Amino acid sequence: MATTIVKLIEGMQFLGRSTSGHAVLMDSSEKVGGNDSAARPVEVMLCALGGCTGMDVISILRKMKTEPDDLRVEIKDTRAPDYPTVFTDIHIVYRVRGNIPEANLKKAIELSLTKYCPISNSLAKVANVTSEYVIERD
Repeated sequence: MATTIVKLIEGMQFLGRSTSGHAVLMDSSEKVGGNDSAARPVEVMLCALGGCTGMDVISILRKMKTEPDDLRVEIKDTRAPDYPTVFTDIHIVYRVRGNIPEANLKKAIELSLTKYCPISNSLAKVANVTSEYVIERD
């Protein structure tokens, strides 16, 4: 079993260290005792989702020998109004630049969201996760 350690630094600032040894800094806003010095934990979670599915999509497209010139993953979320303010809807927009066959991009996104990305698959158990893509041709 892998172990991640998250340690209080000061105020509301925490440093997480993953099993790979890399660190993630998190903080809260000043109004709840933080210094606003880093991303909030929920923001880190959404960034992790974007990184996870983005890495899948790039990896799959490279295997298809159709690597894009650029990929940007935009995530829009809606949360419940009451605590614990869980995600209710998550919409992912994949913005790809380059001469990418639409069928390849669609397949890569589908594989990521339904098979490979553990973060999107975990979140899909509690929120409605949807996606779309935009191809910007050269």
